[in-house]
Amino acid sequence: MAAKSLLDQLMEALRCLPGVGPRSAQRMAFYLLERNREGGLHLSRVLADAMQRIGRCERCRTLSETELCTLCASPRRNSNQICVVETPAEVTALEQATNYEGRYFVLGGRLSPLDGIGPREIGLDRLEKLLLEGAVEELILATNPTVEGEATAHYIGEIARVKG
Repeated sequence: MAAKSLLDQLMEALRCLPGVGPRSAQRMAFYLLERNREGGLHLSRVLADAMQRIGRCERCRTLSETELCTLCASPRRNSNQICVVETPAEVTALEQATNYEGRYFVLGGRLSPLDGIGPREIGLDRLEKLLLEGAVEELILATNPTVEGEATAHYIGEIARVKG
């Protein structure tokens, strides 16, 4: 069997993006190669750099280029208040839409035992440790209103009741 062409590899790679099927991937690949090579090169450089340099904040688990994200590093944030969200995108949305001044904790998903996602996979052990430190006075659960999101919120509520 012959190796896949570079064009086929590019289209396959583009399909890893959410909502991008075979036809969209083909359109994107042809656009970059035929009409916007400079944009494609810029995209590849920035993507490679981002993949190497962006990790998780050690405190809240959102995406960050540094050990602590700008929100956790800010002395202006209320460290007694934690808002638990599922994704880094929700941190951005809340920051843009509200004047919330507390800190965040990003789960990176929600409990889903059928998919093998338990408390440890979404960082609940780290959240529990944070609650044990005793500085948190208010815990805001902002999980999505799905069965898994509600189960996750319930589980976190139980941890909070036991710990504090």
